[in-house]
Amino acid sequence: MNEKFFSLPVQKQQAIINAGYRVFSQNSYKNSPMSEIAAAAGISKSLLFHYFHNKKELYLFLWDKCAETSIEYMTKYGAYDQAELFESMERGMRAKMEIIRLYPDMSNFTIKAFYEKDPDICAAIQESYHKYFNLKADKTRLNLDPAQFIPGLDVAMMYREMYWASEGYLWEMVQRGDVDAAQMEKDFTRLMEFWKSVYLRKEQ
Repeated sequence: MNEKFFSLPVQKQQAIINAGYRVFSQNSYKNSPMSEIAAAAGISKSLLFHYFHNKKELYLFLWDKCAETSIEYMTKYGAYDQAELFESMERGMRAKMEIIRLYPDMSNFTIKAFYEKDPDICAAIQESYHKYFNLKADKTRLNLDPAQFIPGLDVAMMYREMYWASEGYLWEMVQRGDVDAAQMEKDFTRLMEFWKSVYLRKEQ
């Protein structure tokens, strides 16, 4: 990618980004042609290659954009600053809803990319994911008040259980080909209510 992409008006950048998310979220990496992304963005294929040297560069740019945008909006909504875990998670959900309004296919792309097996990009995606996941987890844990949880709770194991449950849920949606952001919000709200009933200290 070169700086000419960033010199474009913000609306044009967003059109190209959204076109990439849309096409890549509907197909595998291998079966997502740059020509289709260019058409969806309303530009020529040669111009798209002027901004991104190849498909891999565009794909990884879009992946990093997901992580950077998530952290930007989670910070904006104060999700990292909360002492209560589920207040942090609920603020995070509101941040994600705003992201969806800007980038409707970003969440679908993120899930598809996480499970993408193409050897050309798989390792880079997984390495990047664990870097950003650990960063977000560390920022969240930093301010949490341990007194909110039931006595003796293994907090690290709680995080792992939440992660495994979330990953299994997303995998199921991908396998069904039914990545519905509104349904995800409802389901994760129910999950949070369940986790609250299990992990939070009961008021005396």
